[in-house]
Amino acid sequence: MFKTLATLINGANARAEDRVRDAFAIELIDQKIREAEASLKAAKATLATLIQRQRAEQKQRDTLNTRIKDLTRRAEEALEAGRDDMAEEAARAIATMENERTIRDGTLDRLDHKILRLRSSIEAGHRRIIDLKQGAIQARAVRREQQIQTRLNTTIGQSAAVDEAEELISRVLGRDDPFEQSEILREIDRDLSSDTLVDRMADEGFGPSDRTTANDVLNRLKAKTKK
Repeated sequence: MFKTLATLINGANARAEDRVRDAFAIELIDQKIREAEASLKAAKATLATLIQRQRAEQKQRDTLNTRIKDLTRRAEEALEAGRDDMAEEAARAIATMENERTIRDGTLDRLDHKILRLRSSIEAGHRRIIDLKQGAIQARAVRREQQIQTRLNTTIGQSAAVDEAEELISRVLGRDDPFEQSEILREIDRDLSSDTLVDRMADEGFGPSDRTTANDVLNRLKAKTKK
C-alpha cells in the first residue's frame, strides 16, 4: 500500500516537474547557457595560467642551457690548463644543472599535454555554446509562435462573439432575395390576370395579340416612309 502511494506521489512529482520545465523551458535554456559560459571562462583562465607557467619553465630551461654551455666551455679550458680541481667543480655544477633541466623538460612535456587537451576542450565547448545560442533563438521563435497561435485560437476559435457573428452571416446568406421574390410574385399575378391569358392565346395562334412587337414597329416605319 505504502509502496503504491509512494509510486503515485513520485509520478505526480515527475509530471509536475515536467510541466514546470516546459513552462520555463526558455529561462532554463538561458540559465544553462550562462552556466556553460561561466565554465568556459574558468577553463580559459586555467589555460592562461598553464601557458604562463609553460613560458616561465621554458625561460628557466633556456637559462639552464645557456649556463650549461658556458660552464662546459670553462671546464674544458680548465682541463686544458691542468686545473683538474676547477674542472671537477665545474663538472659537479654541470651535473646539477643537467638534472634540473631534465626535471624541467618533464614539466614542460606535462604542461604541453595539459595545454593541448584543455585547448581542445575549450574549442569544443565554444562550438557547443554557439550551437546552444542558435538553438535558444529557434526555441524562442517557436515559443512565440505557439503563444500567438494559442491566443489566436482562444480569440477566434472559442469566442462567443465570433460564433455569433458566424451565425448571423449564415442567416443573412441563407435568406431569400426579396427582389427576386417580388419579381416572382409579379409573374404569378400576370399569369392570373386575363391580360396574360390573351397574350398566351395569341402566341398559340388564337386571335391577334394586343402586344406591340418589333415587327409592328418596323412595318409602321416602312409604311410611313412610303408616304
